[in-house]
Amino acid sequence: MSNFRQLTQSEIDVLENNVCWAEDWQRVMVAEGFKPYNFHRVMFYGDIRLGEFNKQVEVAKGFFKHSGINDATLRNVSVGDDCLIEKVGNFINNYTIGNDCYISNISTLETTEDATYGEGSVISVLNEMGDGNVMIFRNLNSQLAAFMVKHANDKTLKQQLSQLIEDELRVQRPERGIIGNNVKIINTKDITNTVIKGDCEINGAARLLECTIMSSRDASVYIGTGVICENSIICDGCSINNSVKMQDCFVGEACQITNGFTAEASLFFANSFMANGEACAAFCGPFSASHHKSSLLIGGQFSFYNAGSNTNFSNHAYKMGPMHYGTLERGTKTASGAYVLMPATIGAFSVCFGKLMNHPDMRNLPFSYLMAYGETMYIVPGRNITTVGLYRDIKKWPKRDKRSKQSKKSIINFDWLSPFTVGEIMEGIKILKALREASGDNVSSYNFHEYVINASSLRKGLKYYDIALRIYMGAVMKRAQKEGFFGAPATKVGEGRWVDLSGLLMPESEEQRLIDDIKSGTIDNIQSLLDRFVDINDHYSDYRWAWSYQLILDYYKLEEITPADVERIRQDYVHARRAWIAEIRKDAEKEYAMGDVEQEVYEDFLSKLDHEIDYEN
Repeated sequence: MSNFRQLTQSEIDVLENNVCWAEDWQRVMVAEGFKPYNFHRVMFYGDIRLGEFNKQVEVAKGFFKHSGINDATLRNVSVGDDCLIEKVGNFINNYTIGNDCYISNISTLETTEDATYGEGSVISVLNEMGDGNVMIFRNLNSQLAAFMVKHANDKTLKQQLSQLIEDELRVQRPERGIIGNNVKIINTKDITNTVIKGDCEINGAARLLECTIMSSRDASVYIGTGVICENSIICDGCSINNSVKMQDCFVGEACQITNGFTAEASLFFANSFMANGEACAAFCGPFSASHHKSSLLIGGQFSFYNAGSNTNFSNHAYKMGPMHYGTLERGTKTASGAYVLMPATIGAFSVCFGKLMNHPDMRNLPFSYLMAYGETMYIVPGRNITTVGLYRDIKKWPKRDKRSKQSKKSIINFDWLSPFTVGEIMEGIKILKALREASGDNVSSYNFHEYVINASSLRKGLKYYDIALRIYMGAVMKRAQKEGFFGAPATKVGEGRWVDLSGLLMPESEEQRLIDDIKSGTIDNIQSLLDRFVDINDHYSDYRWAWSYQLILDYYKLEEITPADVERIRQDYVHARRAWIAEIRKDAEKEYAMGDVEQEVYEDFLSKLDHEIDYEN
C-alpha cells in the first residue's frame, strides 16, 4: 500500500454504476492493483486511500464474503488491503485502517480535533477527591503507578515524571485514529478518538471514547456487548465484556472485567479479574479479584487479593465458625495510610504488613490472623504460614499468570519469602520477644495495644516465624551456590530495608537512587525509567544475597560462612521444611474432618505434600 495512483475513468465508471459517489474523484487514491468491483453504495469525502481488495473475509465460521466496501460513508480515511467494511450507519471520519480488517454494522468511527486517545490524563487513586497522582499512558506498569502514588507529595519528583511522560506522548501521539491489522469491529455504535492495535475484536460495544487498546497477535483484546469505555487504556490480552462501564481507567495485561462491573478513576494490573461490583479510586495491583455485586473497591490499594461479598472479603477461608478469621493484607491500604481488617485468610502474598488498624506506631506482625470474640480482638501471630491456603497460593499464582511473553510490562516477583517478607518476620519476632520479656512467661495472654495475644499463640508465632526463617535461609543458600556467588556479597546494595513496589521487590536504597536520578536528570526519558525497574529486578538475586548473607551471619552468630556452616544451614532448612509440611498436613486434616472437602481432593493434596521431600536438595 506504499504506491498510490489516481483512479482511471473506467474505474470511476464502475464505481458510479455501483451507486458510489465522491466529492472529488481526484482525491481518491488507490493501490496499483486496485479493482473497483466490490464497492457498492459508498460515498467518499475528502482525501481517501484504498488498498487492494482481492481476498475473501470470514465473517462467521465457514461464511466468507469478498473484501470490499458496501453501504458506507468515508471522509479522510485510509483503508488497507483486503478489508471488508459494510453497513456503516453514520460515517467513518479521519481514520487510518490497517489490512485484513472486518468492520460491519457500526454507527460512527471518528477522530475529532485535539484527540488524546486516553493518554496523558491525571487521575486520583486512593483518594477520590484529592489531587491527581497517576498519569495514565500506554506504557504505564504497576511499578511506575505505585511509584507515582507513593511519592505524590514530592512536588519536584511529580513534576519531573509528568514532564517525562508528556515528552513521550508528544512524540508518539498519532494525528488521527488508527486501527491495526486483523481487527474485527461489528455491531458497535460509537468509536471516537480511539487507537485500536492489531488483532482486536470489538463486538456489540456501546461506546469507546478517547481510548487506546493495546492488542497484539499473541495477546489479543476482546471488547464485548454493551461496554462503555471512556478516557481509558486497555492493554494486551484483556477481555472487557457484558455491559462494563469504565471511565478514567487503566487496565493492564491479561485482565478480565465483565458482568456489569463499573469502574472510575481506577487502575487494574496484570491478571486482575473484576465482575459485578464497582471500583472507584482503586489501585488494583497484580492478581486482584472481585466477583460480587456488593463489593465496592474504593480508595484502597490491593494485590493478590480476592474481594468477596459484603463482609466476607475473601472466599478462601475454609474454617467457618462463630468468630471471624482474618489477616491484614499488605496491599489493602486506605487513603489515610491505615490498614484495615480483612476477614478470612488471604494467602501467601496478602500478608499483614504495615500498621494495624489506625495505630501509626504499630509494628509488623506478618502472616497473622485477627479474630473477634464479641468486642475483643485477638491476634494470632504467624498462623497463616502453616495453612493449606498459603501452600495453595504459593503453587497457584505463578501458574495463573496468563500474560504472553511479549506483554509483561508489570514486574511480578512470586517469592513468598523474600528480603521484604522476611524483614517483616524479623520485626514480628522482635515484637513477640519484647512482649514476653515485659510480661514474663507465666501469663495466659499478652496485651498489644488494645489487642490480645494468647500465650500459646505467642509461642506458636515464634515457632512459625523461626520455621519460615530457616526455610528462607536454606533456600537462599542453595540458590546462591547454584548461581555461583557464594561467600561475602560482591555488592552492598540490598542491605537494609526492602520495599514492595506493586510486584517488584527491591531495596529501599534503590528506590531512593531512582528518585535522585529522576530529579537530577540522569533519567531523562520514560523508557529509561521503565528500564531501571527491569534492571533492578534482573539484579534481584544479587541484592537478595547481600541482604541474606548478613541475616545468616546474625542468626547463626558467625563471622563467615564455612562449608560446615553450609551443611548445618542445609540441615536446619530440611528440618524446618518438614516441620512446615507437617503443620500444613494438620491443617488439611482439620478441614477434611469438618466434612467440607471431598476425599479424592483431600488425598490428592496429601500426595502433593508427600512429594515435597523431592525439593529438599
